[in-house]
Amino acid sequence: MDRRRARTLVCVVAVPVLTLAAACGSTTPGGAVTTSSTAQVITSSMAPVTTSSPATTAGAAAFDDATTASFQRVLDDTRATGGFPGVIALVSSPQGTWIGTSGTTGEGLDAVPTPTDHTRVGSLTKTMTATVILQLSEEGKLDLSDPIGKYVAGMPNGDVATIQQLAEMTSGIAPYTESDAFQQQLFADPLKVWTPQELIAFEQGQPAEFAPGQGWEYSNTNYVLLGMVIEQVTGQSIADVFQERLFGPLGMTNTVFPGSSNAIADPHLHGLTEQGQDDGTTADATEWNPSEAFTAGEVISTLGDLEIWSKALFTGEGILKPETQQFRRDSINHTIPPNSATAGYGFGIGDMGGWWGHDGQIPGYTTAVMHNYDLDTTIIVLVNSDIPLPGEKGPEPAPAVQKALAQALPGA
Repeated sequence: MDRRRARTLVCVVAVPVLTLAAACGSTTPGGAVTTSSTAQVITSSMAPVTTSSPATTAGAAAFDDATTASFQRVLDDTRATGGFPGVIALVSSPQGTWIGTSGTTGEGLDAVPTPTDHTRVGSLTKTMTATVILQLSEEGKLDLSDPIGKYVAGMPNGDVATIQQLAEMTSGIAPYTESDAFQQQLFADPLKVWTPQELIAFEQGQPAEFAPGQGWEYSNTNYVLLGMVIEQVTGQSIADVFQERLFGPLGMTNTVFPGSSNAIADPHLHGLTEQGQDDGTTADATEWNPSEAFTAGEVISTLGDLEIWSKALFTGEGILKPETQQFRRDSINHTIPPNSATAGYGFGIGDMGGWWGHDGQIPGYTTAVMHNYDLDTTIIVLVNSDIPLPGEKGPEPAPAVQKALAQALPGA
């Protein structure tokens, strides 16, 4: 039987996918992300167990019981529809902060997911890679107009595609993840340790997809190349760069860039995938080596740390100067298809109908971190499966949950 191919392997986040996250809010962002002092409500269920009674902090504002019950139904119903093992989610707004879980930490397991579980975040890594590139630009250590060929030889459009165009997916450099040779090697040995040079080699010497700036294509090759630029400019490993520039200063103590290691700290979610498997079968991808994604998708994190990251990402506080944060906000492409007036991608971030952020996929896992500036609301979703929901073009699990939670917001 035919083996299932990777779906734009490692972090499917093209604009058509991101559009699934658009549920409410204006396409014109405004205001700032704030840290809410409201109560935190935590609910969970493990089918067929019903939603537990939420605990609230006395005297503090919080989502009402009907809203938290609605949020919990979203988790339970979407998990039942998608058939994925488990989900962890957070909704934070001026009305309160709610955290909910549903299901189990993995297929065939009994443990219930908790907010402290580690997960592989996939393409959310791109938001971090892009941030470091912007920091290096602020420091005068590189120019966003530098051609990628200044740092890495032999790439399509290498003499003309700029660092900024790589970050915004307009370089014309194709994704190595769609290479048959890459996929055959990956699925033959999911534990293989990949170097960045091995990944980009699948595209070196190949024709460009289009002239730089004249088209748009989501490509992990762009972000692997940006990681190579970072290491070359700083003289440090990506693990050290991310720790010193992002994770350490922000207090993200449970977040790592694992490099060549396939280990994931306890407690953690166990990832389920059908990629590379015979039709109708699945595999546990928890220990598949994430080096096949490098700076396009390797990072491991937790719900709490991703909440910290979301506040930095959507305000720039602690990571970028205000003018650089505004540059990033202004970078969204709404003109080159498949970008549109309501769904666009920019410098490592997207705007989908007023919901800004990124989703991510790596075999076994999907994630979404989204913020609506008009509603001052953040939604974070972690799912231990990358198997799309039923349908000809079924959505990835985490974006599907995020969209449903947005629709369940009071007044949505």
